This record gives sequence, C-alpha cells and structure tokens, in this order.
Amino acid sequence: MRLLKLFSFFILFTQTLFALSYEQIKEAYQKSFFYEKIGDYKDAIRVLMPIYKAYPNGYTVNLRLGWLYYLMKKYDNSEFHYRKADMAIPTSVESKLGLSLPLMAQERWGDAEQVLYKVIAIDYYNYYGNLRLAKVLGEERKYKQQVAVALKMLAIYPTSVPFLVVLGEGYYHLGDLKRAKEVFKNVLILDPENLTAKGYLKKLEKPSGEGKKEKSNEGKGEKG
Repeated sequence: MRLLKLFSFFILFTQTLFALSYEQIKEAYQKSFFYEKIGDYKDAIRVLMPIYKAYPNGYTVNLRLGWLYYLMKKYDNSEFHYRKADMAIPTSVESKLGLSLPLMAQERWGDAEQVLYKVIAIDYYNYYGNLRLAKVLGEERKYKQQVAVALKMLAIYPTSVPFLVVLGEGYYHLGDLKRAKEVFKNVLILDPENLTAKGYLKKLEKPSGEGKKEKSNEGKGEKG
C-alpha cells in the first residue's frame, strides 16, 4: 500500500515536470523562500502560482501555500491548502501539524484536537503534535488529559521546558497546587526567565484564601 502511494506521488510529480521545467520549479521556490525571509508573504505566494496552476493537487506546493497563508493570517486559505496537502498524502504528519496551526489560531480547539490525535495515531511520540495537543486540551479545560500527555512526553524528554509548563498548568487547574508549584520551580531552574512559570508562582504565593478561590473558579470547566 505504501509503495502504491509513493508510486502515485511520483507519477503526479512527473506530470508537474512535464508542465514546468525543473529549473522553473526550482527558481520559483527559491524566490518564494527569499520573499518569505524578508517578510513579503504576498510575493512568496505569487511566485508559486504557476506551479499551483500546473499541479493544483500537489503535496509540496499546497503545503507551502498553507504555511504562507498562515503567516499572512489568512487562516481559511491556509486551512484549504493544508487539507489539500493532507489529501495528497494522507499518511503525512507534517501536513496535519500544519493544519493544526490555522485551526488553533482561530481557537477551533475541537477541530485542532481531532487533527492532532491523528498525528499521534501515526507518530505516538511526535514532539510538536503532543505539545500542541497538550495546549489545546488546556484550552478545552481537559486538564486530566493535558497532564497525561505532558507526563507521557516528559518520560522521554525529562527537561523539556514546554512540557513542564503545560504539566504545571494542568496541575494548577486541577487544584494540585503543591505539584504545580514544584513543577514551576523546576522550570525556573532550566529557564530562569520563563514568564509563564513566574506568573503561576506569583499566583501560588497569594494568601491561601485567594489562591483557593481563584483555582476553584478556573477549574469549573474540567471535562472528563
């Protein structure tokens, strides 16, 4: 099955080469990367349009357009092209990770969660897939799941500051303030200027009555 998909991809790519020469394609991508580097996303997209017209269902061009439209904050366009890339190669992890970006930017947490679980199904320990999933679960107030994802990844990345932060956030919102404080103190050992850890520790240092009240209000939305 994998060989068939790779063969189909090769055939599609070959068809593109018949429409445009290798040098034309190479030059278009080089110009696109240059324009992106200087922040000219509009022209970075424009120079790719001949490739897109010649190969509208192509994986690479749609993946690139998805990224560029995301940088322009044109999230509907970004989603459209990332989904086309994902349809071209359904086993791709990078297209799904890309798709999660415009979904998260639009705060479509449920949709982002579904896409990120697809990433995990393909690549169980994918770093960015799990990190984004943990953040999305936090936004959905699914703090138990958030903690579970963070602990899973910290078992193989014990000093990962981003996962320690989401672990601390999960503990905080679940009301496990002692563990939350320990985690955030450890974050400051690894990253002394981490603003998130400092912010939570400041909350945790409030008088006990204030801390309990704030924690109770923030944890009301806990699901499952």
